[in-house]
Amino acid sequence: MQSLHTSHIKSLPLLHRGKVRDIYDIDDDHMLIVTTDRVSAFDVVMPNSITGKGRILNEVTIFWMNKLAHIIPNQLSELALEDVLVDADERAEVAEHAMVVKKLKALPVEAIVRGYLIGSGWKDYQATGSVCGIQLPAGLQLADRLPEPIYTPSSKAAAGEHDENIDFAKTEELLGSELAAQVREVSLQLYKEAADYARERGIIIADTKFEFGLDGNGRLTLIDEVLTPDSSRFWPADQYQPGVSPPSFDKQFIRDYLETLDWDKTPPGPVLPEDIVHKSAQKYQQAKELLTR
Repeated sequence: MQSLHTSHIKSLPLLHRGKVRDIYDIDDDHMLIVTTDRVSAFDVVMPNSITGKGRILNEVTIFWMNKLAHIIPNQLSELALEDVLVDADERAEVAEHAMVVKKLKALPVEAIVRGYLIGSGWKDYQATGSVCGIQLPAGLQLADRLPEPIYTPSSKAAAGEHDENIDFAKTEELLGSELAAQVREVSLQLYKEAADYARERGIIIADTKFEFGLDGNGRLTLIDEVLTPDSSRFWPADQYQPGVSPPSFDKQFIRDYLETLDWDKTPPGPVLPEDIVHKSAQKYQQAKELLTR
């Protein structure tokens, strides 16, 4: 299998090349999103890619969008890839990495749901007894399951900058109270249903990030990637133990490796060793197989 670090579609205008996704313009109502094999960590794109990663992220996103469509509509279009890429070589390059989506007005908020106490949430809890202003019971351990999943949104930063955690009042300022409440409610519903499904298949979804947009009628719509190993923390359920940081199916494995280096987390990123790339590819593949089997 050949790695797709960068797509090279000439028949459509390139709108944006992000850390992982290349986005092309189709017409007034549609875009083409190509999920490449690029990998980023600490907001820096690594020089080498992980073969198969983009295909897996694309497949997992489409799987979840279809599975959760009864909760909220999503950005998937009825157009097929051959409808928008007539050139066979272009189609072959991105075939399993691409999805045709509707153009929507993206909301300026990332909807983060946490079901377990880990990462920045654990640091926040240690310092304040709360996570993003939400008070939690005393005495919780690292990686503990929370009594109930919590909604901890962040602002969407400009390119090259870091997202910032915000409280719910700030989302009301950004979105209006009615839409902010709907985003929170839908995010929690999506997480709970997905977490229950994944747990039955051996994966704990510790936390995840959703993004939403509005269609021409102002209807809330699920966009971007959904419940992938890049947008979520996935833990193997059979190795989960409160009090220690669990092993993961996601790119935390790569972050952990990078933390051992003398690197200041600014571009350019270091070349990932072949064994790290190979093990990462195996983790992505295993997560996909468990979820979609």
